[in-house]
Amino acid sequence: RRAAVLVCLDFGDDGFDEAVGEFVRLAESAGANRHALVRGGRSRPDPKFFAGSGKVTEIGEAARALNAASVIFNHQLSGAQQRNLEKELGRRVLDRTELILEIFSQRARTHEGKLQVELAQLEHLSTRLVRGWTHLERQRGGLGKTGGPGEKQLELDRRTIDQRKRLLRGKLEELKHRREVQRRSRARGAVLSVSLVGYTNAGKSTLFNALAKARAYEADKLFATLDTTTRRIYVPQAGEVVLSDTVGFIRELPHSLVAAFRATLEETVRADLLLHVVDSASPSREQQMADVDAVLAGIGADRMPRLQVWNKIDVSGLAPGLERDEYGRISRVLVSARTGAGLGELRGALAEAARERLSAKQAPASQAISI
Repeated sequence: RRAAVLVCLDFGDDGFDEAVGEFVRLAESAGANRHALVRGGRSRPDPKFFAGSGKVTEIGEAARALNAASVIFNHQLSGAQQRNLEKELGRRVLDRTELILEIFSQRARTHEGKLQVELAQLEHLSTRLVRGWTHLERQRGGLGKTGGPGEKQLELDRRTIDQRKRLLRGKLEELKHRREVQRRSRARGAVLSVSLVGYTNAGKSTLFNALAKARAYEADKLFATLDTTTRRIYVPQAGEVVLSDTVGFIRELPHSLVAAFRATLEETVRADLLLHVVDSASPSREQQMADVDAVLAGIGADRMPRLQVWNKIDVSGLAPGLERDEYGRISRVLVSARTGAGLGELRGALAEAARERLSAKQAPASQAISI
């Protein structure tokens, strides 16, 4: 079960080598301790197998040599392509979406996190139910759960999944309401709300632990943190600040995950300030920043006040400190969450943001409108 063949095809996109490296780390995070990598190039996907027939033969040979239980594609496969590949290779085939869902299912710890992962899995499954059945053309009679007169098995399965999805959405809505109550309480207390956002493995949890003196799980792996963690911290000259560590983003984050985690991601939308944590040592940091911006725009958080925090300067060789834009506002802070370098400047930036928020709330209504 721990052996897999990883398939990554180049369609002429920029940053292919970085994408391959990230894909390998994703597979290892899911538990593929033994793997073989198959690379190739195409101008467009094959309608039947996504990869060409010759490449599929190469994949099959690699799977037999490794005795691999599964084949994982770093691409989105259609239900028909996935079914054709499984029939041809005689092994389980996963696409990029199912790989990320597998990681999320392993990482979920809280009740809400498990509900969100199950909802995302059902959303994905409902688009390709045909894979799991070989008797869809049969019709069944009966009552209740056995299906109505002439109801196909596929229709029955879809109805069952839809019922489960409605139940999960109802439970998630209850949890969302509880967070709304807590959020209104913090707003009345004029407490600055700060959310850590960024690409997966940028060091958000390490920075969260350094600022909050917490013991949240951290590891050098993709999606080490899944469930949102919130702590109150004290910042000199600012008072109490509510700091939240959120799930990391990644290139081509599955839409089903974004939809299922929307309630949690709304913590990001409702925050007073976003700390965009960037891995300053990553060669693809500019692309990662663009991917994070795209996800934030998708959840309506692209207009939120934001402060870039360039982390891991102990690896990149940058000096700690902060930078300001042409208006005198802090635009970037350079820190190392692991060594603590630059954390003093970051706390000063949080204090400045808290003072600006307090002055904005105390400003007259006409002045607030003009701003």
